Amino acid sequence: MTFSCFRRRAFLGRDRTRQYVVQAVNLAKQKHAFHVWAYVIMPEHVHLLIWPALEVYSISAILKSIKQSVSRKAVTWLKANNPAGLRCMATDQAGKPYQFWQDGGGYDRNIRNAKALREMMGYIHDNPVKRGLAERAEDWPWSSARDWAGQETGPIPIDKESCLNSMM
Repeated sequence: MTFSCFRRRAFLGRDRTRQYVVQAVNLAKQKHAFHVWAYVIMPEHVHLLIWPALEVYSISAILKSIKQSVSRKAVTWLKANNPAGLRCMATDQAGKPYQFWQDGGGYDRNIRNAKALREMMGYIHDNPVKRGLAERAEDWPWSSARDWAGQETGPIPIDKESCLNSMM
């Protein structure tokens, strides 16, 4: 899944808001029973590769859990600490004055084989390198690249066993 900030603005450019995403994904993971196989939090978008653990699941419910939580925390923080910062999220809509995320469900696709899975993981992990945010994928702390390189556990736990089993 890929979901972007409103008007592709860098709302995730600060550790505080990236931490909101981490918390929201970890809570959604418990609530909706999915495995996280790879992720990267970029300044203006998120890539999240998941595997639902239940036969019946809703990607839109998972996204809603994550996106609503992050939006609410960000707006609450700005109202209390930087009211002028809310202008970047202004929509000029009466019923929806502020917006953190782009409208819609983002972009998602089903991965059907091990080769496509490896390619998608590489694409996700290479995002910070391609953007010049890190020299190596493992250098970006807001990614699962370190986990997969065996260096350290990142802020969102990776379900390596289920991922590796799916590749066989």
